[in-house]
Amino acid sequence: MKNVNKVVLAYSGGLDTSVILKWLIESYGAEVIAYSADIGQDEELDGIPDKAKKTGASGVYVEDLKKEFVEEYIFRAIKANAIYEGKYLLGTSLARPLIAKRQIEIAKKENADAVSHGSTGKGNDQVRFELAYKALNPKIKIIAPWREWNLGSREELIAYAKSHGIPVPVTQQKPYSSDRNFMHISFEGGILEDPYSEPNEDMFILTKSPENAKDEPTYVEISFEKGIPVALDGQKMSSVDLMRKINKIAGENGVGRVDIVENRLVGMKSRGVYETPGGTVLIDAHRAMESLTLERDTFHYKEMIALKYAELVYYGLWFHPLKDALDKFIDETQKGVTGEVKVKLFKGNCTIVGRKSQFSLYNPQLSTFERDEIYNQNDATGFINLFSLPTMESAKQKKLLG
Repeated sequence: MKNVNKVVLAYSGGLDTSVILKWLIESYGAEVIAYSADIGQDEELDGIPDKAKKTGASGVYVEDLKKEFVEEYIFRAIKANAIYEGKYLLGTSLARPLIAKRQIEIAKKENADAVSHGSTGKGNDQVRFELAYKALNPKIKIIAPWREWNLGSREELIAYAKSHGIPVPVTQQKPYSSDRNFMHISFEGGILEDPYSEPNEDMFILTKSPENAKDEPTYVEISFEKGIPVALDGQKMSSVDLMRKINKIAGENGVGRVDIVENRLVGMKSRGVYETPGGTVLIDAHRAMESLTLERDTFHYKEMIALKYAELVYYGLWFHPLKDALDKFIDETQKGVTGEVKVKLFKGNCTIVGRKSQFSLYNPQLSTFERDEIYNQNDATGFINLFSLPTMESAKQKKLLG
């Protein structure tokens, strides 16, 4: 693939992509456009243009995608209650297709014939980036340096960076990899590769330790409209401001830490540590809102859909037809998911303590244990007799079979 003239690189300014930028220039002799997406990293984007140009980039894009990320990716995952393997709230998985989509748009604008990313040949992200590229522009050339070069470890990358005068925010004493956005921050590799070792407290950024969190609980009321969070404590705000505020409130109360050994798409197990403070609260609150407003069969079926949705997102299939179809189903279920949920945050715990909705299906006159004039308890006898018919007939068969 030496006939590459211009490459758009998904560039974070970290160790991998800093080395990749220089390597692309040296190996391909190509012009490299560095592209960074602002999806809530905050200070991590400081100095990106200057650093990229000093490393050799012919052009730099820093795109503010926070609003689109929150509304079209995070909130979609919340409406789906998407959690991979019961714990991972998909922060990195949600970000990659958005980054890739804008990267393809920039490649078209710049007349670039290739795109490149910094994902390793062992990870999930290479699949997420490249499936998005292929879905949006099947003819684009893809350069995956980790699958081409002879740099085999973080230590070798650090040595390469030093030899080329590239400053990197990673040292050999603290060589874990991290990824931050509005949904979470992840940590993996390096000192975390022993799944029996407890993470160092000074590693965490978004959350206080539960032990050091406030000694008094914090109550937050979250308002939903059609499954989308729109207000905190009665105050309507933009999606970005809401995400920023709920992250801060939850993080101060030690909510949202996850330590998981997950099954990667490429087949191996990996240990990941995540901080997802706001996302944890919003998904818990959303499920509570659904419990009040979705009828039983739809609620149960949507629980099954959530598992498949999370798997599709984790596997990088954001632009897959099945995922699009599930989005339409989920949107249909959310029409009445409107109301308020009261959440109690205390030393790492997120507890639902109240919920209300104008579309509530909860009828206290039916549910009461006191005397009522609506529900005839004698009706349950016939229902149980009919419902138990298959069980009773099966019992007869088992007796005949011995």
